[in-house]
Amino acid sequence: MTRLFKQLGYLVAYGAVGAVVAASAVYVAYLRNLPEPKVWQQSKLDAEFRAADASTVKTLDDYRRIEERVFVQLREQVYDRVAPEERRILNRYSSGSLADPEAHPPDWNHTFELPVADARAGVLLIHGLTDSPYSMRWLAQRLHGMGYWALAIRLPGHGTAPSGLLDFTWQDLAAATRVGARYLRAQIGAERPLYLAGYSMGAALTVEYELARVQGENLPASAGLILFSPAIGVSPAAAFAVWQGRLSAIPGLDNAAWTAIVPEYDPYKYNSFTVNAAVQVHALTQVIRARLDALASAGGVKGMPPILAFQSAVDDTVSAPAVIDTLFRRLAPAGHELVVFDINRYAKAEPLLRPGIVAVRDLMLKAPPQPFDLTVVTNESPNTTKAIALRRAVMQTVVHSETIGLDWPPNVFSLSHVALPFAPDDPVYGAIRPKKPEMIFLGNVELHGERGLLALPVGDLIRLRHNPFNAYVDTRIRAFLERSH
Repeated sequence: MTRLFKQLGYLVAYGAVGAVVAASAVYVAYLRNLPEPKVWQQSKLDAEFRAADASTVKTLDDYRRIEERVFVQLREQVYDRVAPEERRILNRYSSGSLADPEAHPPDWNHTFELPVADARAGVLLIHGLTDSPYSMRWLAQRLHGMGYWALAIRLPGHGTAPSGLLDFTWQDLAAATRVGARYLRAQIGAERPLYLAGYSMGAALTVEYELARVQGENLPASAGLILFSPAIGVSPAAAFAVWQGRLSAIPGLDNAAWTAIVPEYDPYKYNSFTVNAAVQVHALTQVIRARLDALASAGGVKGMPPILAFQSAVDDTVSAPAVIDTLFRRLAPAGHELVVFDINRYAKAEPLLRPGIVAVRDLMLKAPPQPFDLTVVTNESPNTTKAIALRRAVMQTVVHSETIGLDWPPNVFSLSHVALPFAPDDPVYGAIRPKKPEMIFLGNVELHGERGLLALPVGDLIRLRHNPFNAYVDTRIRAFLERSH
């Protein structure tokens, strides 16, 4: 009998090994069938700023000189080497195309600054992963019009070519954030408020910055944080992406360094994505979690500036629940506010939605008292597209309803991760195509044909790219700034 069990054990072990080998073979075959990287996915823009440069890069001028060298490399290694058959009207890296940002100045992929004499305050704006400073353009211009000195810094590896995502680290991005904050503090003086605003991974970088300051790092303090779709939590699978990346060292498996190799037609955001990018954003979320753990105390984490965050209830990029569970719920009450945009609950659309998401609104609003102000933007009733704000004050359970004078637009069933920082009149991602568009318009793409034909995920094309409730976002930001001054 013992011998029989041993034989059965061997069979199970051999079977498991065989299954692993078979699965590995299938996975390697999948990697080999990914599209071949193009020149913009192979270039090595090695002039880029790194965290190790922080000791010598003391000013924004120093940072910008490095940035300009990177853009020279971009011209030499990418634009000038694009194959003739790739010079198409929708290729971002085809000179003069509709998607070429250099052909339509100003090129918002560069760091940009909006100074003002006798500034009321300063605001440092940090874009997200795969994005560029363009994603912070609306907020920068809005606050500049209110008398704020605005600086939107381009993060290392971004705004140039997707190959920049192959080897950056989150520490590089954090070091760039610190360069911007110190510069801006020097420009506005010690007495004026300094704010940090971030989108997605940029939002996470602002949280990391302030947590580091609370822990004792010598950094200029901010008067408040403004966050869009903050990357406080991501899929746990991102932690294992590093193993796929290591396969890229095997000859013939260069593609293993990528999770997506797709056409690049967006002038201000990469469409392709690397394993390293997933690893770095996951690592940053773990650093934030560890710092919150280290600062935990009775009554919540103290010392953080007031935070105003905007989050879609459905988000395919980051974990929406983590914004509450990992961050907001762990903070001591200090003027923190979270605005969540619910799904469109108009009765005619509900049968098309996943059942699980319908319950999210009530779970948030019926939770025990919490150390932050919660607002959920939702339908007044299932019979109307009219939107209202359901608001619960800090440490309270009573929900108050506020009219906001806005409606859900036709055919929009939710917001998205990428929609929140963009206004409906954005010329690239907005609701209405400009009458005389100077460059590609991605705000309302209408394509029809057979599935399986396009060389990119169809889901990318239905994703909402602007925020129809931008006017409410503007109202909340202005009120937040007035209270935190």
